[in-house]
Amino acid sequence: MFLAAGLVKLALIRFTDCIMKLVEVALKVPLDRTFDYLVEGDHTHDILPGVRVIVPFGKRKLIGIVLALKSSTSLETEKLRAVEAFIDVKPIVSTAFIHLIRFCAKYYCYPLGDTLFSALPAALRQGEPLDKLVIHMLSATNAPTTPLRGKKQRALFDYLVENGNSPVCEIKALGFTQSQIDALEKKTLLNRFTAPSIPWTEQLWQLSQKPRLNQEQATACAAIKQSELFSCFLLEGVTGSGKTEVYLHALEDIIKTKKQALVLVPEIGLTPQTVQRFKRRFAGLPITLWHSNLTDNERLEVWRQSESNEIAMVIGTRSSIFLPFAHLGMIIVDEEHDSSFKQQEGLRYHARDLAAYRAAKLGIPLILGSATPALESLHHAISKKYHLLTLQHRAQTASANQFALVDMKGQIAQQGFANTTLNSMLDTLKRGKQVMVFLNRRGFAPTLICHECGWLSGCNRCTASTTYHKAIAQLVCHHCGDIRAIPKQCPDCGSTQIMPAGVGTEQIAEFFSTYFVDYPVIRIDRDTTRKKGALEDALDVIHQGGAKLLVGTQMLAKGHHFPDVALVVILDVDSGLYSSDFRATEHMAQLITQVSGRAGRSGEPGKVILQTHFPDHPLLQDLVNNGYQDFARFALTERQEADLPPYTYLALIRAQGQKFELVMQFLRDLVPEQRSSGIQLLGPLPAPMEKIAGKYRYQLHIQAESRSILHHYLAQLRDYMNTHPLTNRVRWSIDVDPIDMY
Repeated sequence: MFLAAGLVKLALIRFTDCIMKLVEVALKVPLDRTFDYLVEGDHTHDILPGVRVIVPFGKRKLIGIVLALKSSTSLETEKLRAVEAFIDVKPIVSTAFIHLIRFCAKYYCYPLGDTLFSALPAALRQGEPLDKLVIHMLSATNAPTTPLRGKKQRALFDYLVENGNSPVCEIKALGFTQSQIDALEKKTLLNRFTAPSIPWTEQLWQLSQKPRLNQEQATACAAIKQSELFSCFLLEGVTGSGKTEVYLHALEDIIKTKKQALVLVPEIGLTPQTVQRFKRRFAGLPITLWHSNLTDNERLEVWRQSESNEIAMVIGTRSSIFLPFAHLGMIIVDEEHDSSFKQQEGLRYHARDLAAYRAAKLGIPLILGSATPALESLHHAISKKYHLLTLQHRAQTASANQFALVDMKGQIAQQGFANTTLNSMLDTLKRGKQVMVFLNRRGFAPTLICHECGWLSGCNRCTASTTYHKAIAQLVCHHCGDIRAIPKQCPDCGSTQIMPAGVGTEQIAEFFSTYFVDYPVIRIDRDTTRKKGALEDALDVIHQGGAKLLVGTQMLAKGHHFPDVALVVILDVDSGLYSSDFRATEHMAQLITQVSGRAGRSGEPGKVILQTHFPDHPLLQDLVNNGYQDFARFALTERQEADLPPYTYLALIRAQGQKFELVMQFLRDLVPEQRSSGIQLLGPLPAPMEKIAGKYRYQLHIQAESRSILHHYLAQLRDYMNTHPLTNRVRWSIDVDPIDMY
């Protein structure tokens, strides 16, 4: 009897083993591992990688994603817990997407689960169905019988007339508001409808008339067209040389083969002008935007449309690199040098580098375009890993811009401007042209100073000064956001002689309004463009000639086409010449070149004035006299001699905490007594900004001879940090291939 019972029990165990399966599940938890779960019951026959599940995790229930099916596990079977529910019948991500995420997590030393969930739209992370909603489309109806009073309503109507059917998310991305949409709909000038879910290849579209290519552009297009499988092209073209036209020709060939395309642009470069140019060329083609201002539902819909092949092209910022295209045929990275392609928090990936990996895996062409390529990209091109294509002539101007270095030593300056600079500006304005003044420092003044004792308005929580904002009469820390009232007396000596020190864009705009009385001034920075649509309104004013003096930060200076700008003035050139960051000169040269390119875009050469205390500095002289191409190649030689990236490989361990001693102890423990072969360590060192928001910040630099050596070392170091006694008391991160030392 007992023998029979034992046989029955053994048979049941074997039968249970037969109907059970194991799945590897990724969860959004900060742990460097995945988790095995049992699958029981009716789900054993229809499980596919990429579906979402609900699983028990401790006392919680979490949403996870199945990465793979397994037949065995290192854990004891009785300790395994079972999947409680399946959210999806079909996978929401493909196996190719999972491979991309695995590579991303491994390369950037970030937990796999966190990496996967960082790449998904928020709605999918929260368990919403993939087909949760549909996005409404807008189209213009009959022309208005009476002129529209609202300027923005008129602009919206004109946009729809010119571009045809447009999704609501695109309209809002271009600065239009829901109230403007509702107003036109109430006047029956706008039609709202739901677009049918059909592949874009079954929709009607046509190519508009395209300009004739010059010889350099035609050569570049021919080289791209002849490429087979994966090829990476670095399109090095001076500002205004017509790189976008090369993109459009290359995309034309891809679209004709019924494949999709991804165009990556910096956040600052996603402008109405950019979008309109693509939509004008491919009239009627489903082109969608992806950017930080999309709502969760809008992100979900773009994700679904790209996966179901309902859209042909996405123009997006860095996170669009994770979109699950059904038939991706080409990736373009415009302004590939731009720092906004690097995520600086959490998963610190670089969209340009992931684009190279994804294009290689898919066997499709990749185009990297820039007037000022990153030295890493240029190194790959020179070493023949990438194909180098050059555009050395501006499309609309026969000769290059003229540069002038103004020596500020001994000058009697007015609000930071030399008299020679002011005279050049006045001459340009009298000719009816526009003048752009660039200063990457918003606010009225970077600090306040006591004239009696030298006290400076520092932040109590950061090792930085608080910026004086005159318009709101407050001191603001641009690092931690702390806001303070302006003191009536010096906190140190009691003097009332407190005055601004230095200049910001707010002060320059105020100065111009009194110095150039007859010429309207406009300021574009983060302070003046906080309201939705404010940037687009300001750009419209500039294009219509309503402002002659343009003052701003990078928000104004990059990615815009201003035909009437004949003179560009760049202040504070010297900040990039002497810095602890070895990339500072590269970033300085890129910024100067990009800003300078705003001048001379209407047919006649422009003029660029650089104010500096070091006019004889060899890097400045090289940049001004020989251009960025020569400067970059000289900078590469210096990097090679100094054993710096791209000739070596770098990672940064950042640690911060409220107690200085704990941060230093944590980093010191990471430095071994015996150094590893092929690895150099530097630190612990204070970060350039040693304290932010009350937290001390220190770094450990890890430099390696090869990428494989670096990642092998980081893998060991990461295991050690995860088990370190201070790992929960110190906030730390690993930054692979950092683009700045901040």
